[in-house]
Amino acid sequence: MLNNVMPQRGVFFSLLTSHTDRMVAAANATLRLISGLGNPGMDSAALIDEVNLNETSADALKAELIHLLYESFTTPINRDQIHTLALDLDRVIDSLQSVANSIATHHIADSTAQAREMASLGADACIRLNRAVIALEGRERVPEILKQCQEVDEIEARAVEVMRLAITHLFEKEGDEAAAWHAMKMRGFYFMQEAVLDHCKRAAKTLEEILLENA
Repeated sequence: MLNNVMPQRGVFFSLLTSHTDRMVAAANATLRLISGLGNPGMDSAALIDEVNLNETSADALKAELIHLLYESFTTPINRDQIHTLALDLDRVIDSLQSVANSIATHHIADSTAQAREMASLGADACIRLNRAVIALEGRERVPEILKQCQEVDEIEARAVEVMRLAITHLFEKEGDEAAAWHAMKMRGFYFMQEAVLDHCKRAAKTLEEILLENA
C-alpha cells in the first residue's frame, strides 16, 4: 500500500523518458515520410501508421504518469511541473501526428527542400528534448539539460526562418486556380510543421523553469 502512495522517484522519470522515446520515434518516422515523398515504392501509409502508433503509445504513458501523480503522496519535483511537462511533450507528438496525417488527408504527393529541412529540424529538436528529459533525474546534469534546451531554442529559430522562406517561394509566381490551391495547402502544411518546433520550444522552457525552481 505504501508503495502506491510513495513510489520510487525513478518511476516518474522513467515514464517521462519513455514518452520522449515515442516522440523521437514519431519525429524520425515523420522525417522519413516527408523525405521520401515522390519516391516510387515508398509506403507512405506504413510510415503514417508508425507515427500514429507512437502517438497512441505516448498517450497511454501520459495517462499512466498523470494517474501516478494524483495517486502519489510524494513526487520527485513539484507535481504541477511534472504535469505541465507531460502536457508540453504530448503537444509535440500530437503535432507530429497532425503533420503525418495531413499528408494523406491533403494529398501531398511531393516534398520540398523546405519541408524536408523543417522535418529534420523537428527530429533534431525532439532528440534534444529526449536527452534533456533523460538527464532530468540527476542534479549534477543541470548544465547538460540547459545546453539541450538552448539548442532547441536555436533550432526553433532556424525553423521560423525556413518557414518564412518556404512561404515566400510559394507565392512568388502567379498561376492558375490549381496552383493557388496548392500554395494554400502547402502554406498550411508548413505552419503545421512549425508548430512541432514551437511545442518543442515550449517544452524546453518548461524544463528550464523546473531547473530554476529546484535549484
